Amino acid sequence: MKNPNGRRFPAASGRVFNDDAVLIAHGNEACAMGAIRAGCRFFAGYPITPATEIAEMMSRELAKHQGIYIQMEDEIASLSAVIGASWGGMKACTATSGPGFSLMQEGIGYAAETETPCVIIDVMRGGPATGQPTRSSQQDVMQARHGSHGDYEMIAVCPSTAQESYELTVRAFNFAERFRVPVIVLTDEIVGHTREKLRIPASIEVVERKQPPASSKRFKPYQPLPSGLLDGMPAFGKGYRLLVEGQLHDETGNRAGHDAAISAKLTKRLCAKITDHADELTDVAGWFAEDMAIGVVAYGSVARTALAAVKRARQEGHRAGLLKLNILWPFPDRSLKQLLRQCTIVIVPEMNNGKIVREVQRLTAPHQNVVSLPKLGGELHTPDDILAAIRN
Repeated sequence: MKNPNGRRFPAASGRVFNDDAVLIAHGNEACAMGAIRAGCRFFAGYPITPATEIAEMMSRELAKHQGIYIQMEDEIASLSAVIGASWGGMKACTATSGPGFSLMQEGIGYAAETETPCVIIDVMRGGPATGQPTRSSQQDVMQARHGSHGDYEMIAVCPSTAQESYELTVRAFNFAERFRVPVIVLTDEIVGHTREKLRIPASIEVVERKQPPASSKRFKPYQPLPSGLLDGMPAFGKGYRLLVEGQLHDETGNRAGHDAAISAKLTKRLCAKITDHADELTDVAGWFAEDMAIGVVAYGSVARTALAAVKRARQEGHRAGLLKLNILWPFPDRSLKQLLRQCTIVIVPEMNNGKIVREVQRLTAPHQNVVSLPKLGGELHTPDDILAAIRN
């Protein structure tokens, strides 16, 4: 198949990732392509519906890019391998769905505490337990933020299209490198399996792995900059004196769980390095937001039908607008509150029992009516579902 300029489209298998190429791919393939473009050279995973295509593509493509693919015995081992690869000097990721994401939670907490940059792609499906392996949901959104125990903050991006799956996966790796955190790509079965046009960007920002300066015995791997962030990511075998373990520690990496002051200082910094930079981690896209009286707040696949509903509502004379959350965590408190200030009604459609609506309610005034529009069972809201809520 050729484009209007006569250039052949690459196959959807991803054999060719030419810059500025156009191809037909689904969201899972786009995530894999984005990961490789971002510099990921290690993938460890375990097959699970509806995320398996990511592992399949990584198994084919990483070998072509001097990378490593390992199929592990389970999701616990998968994330553990990813953490080890990151400390070995490689950009690394894994992919899973709800049951596997649950198994990864201890590892996610370990990665947060050890400040290990890595990416976890969660292609959400219906739950709890085995739930609905082949149906979509948005039921993992709170688990992405609070799934592991203790105090820490997460970054989670949330694509709605194959194009965004590619671009937000690249950004996820960039965030992981800059903030030294595990980052979640929170996609869903519908986005993951919807085939549509994907343009490989001619240029896209990629944050490269930076190794901090080491000064023999005086090197402190966890000594923060004034920003609260760490100065790059050291690697074993590169001349650093490193100790990496799960107990709260001092700036050298030595155990300090018994020391209240040191433990408190580290825990506060792990949270503050995200919350203090929340404005840099805000991405809210708006349609008809300038004069909206009825605001629809959506994310992921639901944002697609929400946009169709808002456009139809506009044709009927309703002052409706859509705010789409591309980064779900940290939640865009300041931006969303400002954008919603003129609304009298806010509608939050979600493929869960009403989760993000609680975050929206925190930001609204008493005179604003926040309407939860949940949908369960694995089926996406139709434009009529959301349009009916706007009319009412």
